Amino acid sequence: MWMLRWFCGHTRRDRVRNKAIRDRVGVAPIEEKLTQHRLRWFGHIQRRPPEAPVRSGVLERVDNVKRGRGRPKLTCDESVKKDLKDWNISKEIALDRSAWRLAINVPEP
Repeated sequence: MWMLRWFCGHTRRDRVRNKAIRDRVGVAPIEEKLTQHRLRWFGHIQRRPPEAPVRSGVLERVDNVKRGRGRPKLTCDESVKKDLKDWNISKEIALDRSAWRLAINVPEP
């Protein structure tokens, strides 16, 4: 947002809302873009063969590791499941690259 504010000629003291600046510049919200990139990586992993090292390392969690105190950290697998549920997308679409790209695309306003 700092770069977008600088680009528009505003400072924080001008008290212009982030949404107004994003609409003016034509940039999608960063949360949606991060979700898009996370799901794009997930689709790449899903299309790899099952014996690929990246599939065994990213998608499978080791259960015998002791976690620290407090709230458990959100794993990559859990965040992808949440994103898929929020966007109403199934995992099977990831095998078709063009359909997957259309499903996870975040259009610029």
